[in-house]
Amino acid sequence: MLLSQSIKILSTKLRSINICKSFLSANSAPKEQTIKVGKYNINYVQVGTGRHHVFCMPGALGTIWTHSKPQVEGLNRELFTIVAWDPVGYGKSRPPDKEFTRDFFEKDADIAYEFLKLLKIPKFSILGWSDGGTSAMILTAKFPDIVNKLVIWGSNSFILPHEVEVIRQIRDVKAWSNNMRQPMIKVYGEEKFTKYWTEWVDGIEAIALTDNGNICSELVKNITCPTFILHGEKDRLVDYVHLSYLHKNIKGSRVHLYPNGKHNIHIQYAEDFNKRVQEFLLQP
Repeated sequence: MLLSQSIKILSTKLRSINICKSFLSANSAPKEQTIKVGKYNINYVQVGTGRHHVFCMPGALGTIWTHSKPQVEGLNRELFTIVAWDPVGYGKSRPPDKEFTRDFFEKDADIAYEFLKLLKIPKFSILGWSDGGTSAMILTAKFPDIVNKLVIWGSNSFILPHEVEVIRQIRDVKAWSNNMRQPMIKVYGEEKFTKYWTEWVDGIEAIALTDNGNICSELVKNITCPTFILHGEKDRLVDYVHLSYLHKNIKGSRVHLYPNGKHNIHIQYAEDFNKRVQEFLLQP
């Protein structure tokens, strides 16, 4: 009887240890890695063991932890393998600093493609937010055979004049809320962040003055993979017209609206957002 009780106690302890190990493994901070892509050193994380590979592309000046954290930590790691990066010139993927040239969206798309090839990911789905979504559309249009599915939000293929005015209004980062400003200062330092953001605004203004603000409008019709477009109806930076344009020109795309959503719906509604994205990615 005593032996039997001892075995039961030991068995219970072992189960508890295994549960703790599993919990710690699933919730421990991912280890950042660096890989050489051409002349660039790219900082990234890769988590999960799922067969479905997902690549997260952040927005302007964005990094793994400032923009993609809710997805890196929140997506199911048994169903998905999640890769997130600091794009060239952002975060720890420096030097060199980013140059906000007329074609910087396409350059990010091309480097992302080479980056994923080096990771030996033959086919993947993309989650692209804001600038990252714009580059994701270019990547998907240029290399359709390697993209499984596309999810974009807060993204546009052209820039409207009134959107430039809104961007000009947020040029001064000192006027930002602390919640928006401090994570960027932590990454870049206050002086560098201020300079970098000004350069980004100047770059967007230059694009807006060229070819009627077109970025990649002619390419989106070449996107053939299943596409999910999400949008916050209170997004000040990206007009609702972009949702309509993309939905119309990306054949078979589906849409979800957040009536009170702002530009960062993946953070604002992280749990619901991740649930909807996972459901879309897992559909046959």
